[in-house]
Amino acid sequence: MVRRPLGNHHHGPDTLLVTSDTAQTEPVAADTANLREVIKRARFVLFDFDGPICRLFAGHSAEDVAKDLVEWLERQGMRGLLTERERVHPDPMVVLYAVNRRRPHSDLVAELEERFTQQELKAVASAWPTPYADPLIRTWSAVGARLAITTNNSPLTAARYLASRGLSACFAPNIYGRTQNLHHLKPDPHCLNRAMNALGAAPSASLMIGDAVSDFHAARQAGVPFLGYARNEAKEKALREAGAEEVVGSLELVLRVLRGQA
Repeated sequence: MVRRPLGNHHHGPDTLLVTSDTAQTEPVAADTANLREVIKRARFVLFDFDGPICRLFAGHSAEDVAKDLVEWLERQGMRGLLTERERVHPDPMVVLYAVNRRRPHSDLVAELEERFTQQELKAVASAWPTPYADPLIRTWSAVGARLAITTNNSPLTAARYLASRGLSACFAPNIYGRTQNLHHLKPDPHCLNRAMNALGAAPSASLMIGDAVSDFHAARQAGVPFLGYARNEAKEKALREAGAEEVVGSLELVLRVLRGQA
């Protein structure tokens, strides 16, 4: 495969690899042509947040956040709500989902969600910007596309991060994220539909950029074309196995297409 996410010591984490093998040039040309078409049609761009825009927990371990939520539950005498696997899972969303399934619409879920939001907000200061995300957002906004955030993270977290990068004006006020109604989280298309309703956007004129299978399924349910961002081979494999056709390992190619350089 000519275009793939890379993370080895020979290349940067988001290097675009093009081989010199002439037999490999046709897939690249086809991929770029498809990408150009997807981008040209997109008048409304719906960005997932953690992944395509930044790595929120790059400097503030998600595993530590998950542990904090589990310990808080234990202090409430609610340890039994979680299975052994859930108690040691490194993803805090797994803890949140599990409690919501067993105590839907409860004060316990509301308090846990608020605790998670506070941890996300702390993580903003050490989040890593996704390579090329900032100029891509600014360029897309400058050429007249309307942008929105559609995320399972707290909208407060996304708003704080965007403000820290000087990107608020590119999105405001269209940031749609997690509420205490956790059944609305992706893969449910709720946040995408909210964004499109606010923007007056037709699904066919929109584009969702996400890095998770849940993003792809939400886009498909909403009838929105999908562009996958995969910073490593595992993410690319998961997206492609789910059915995503357009997947890039770096946003550089998207930016070059947008600027007419590819």
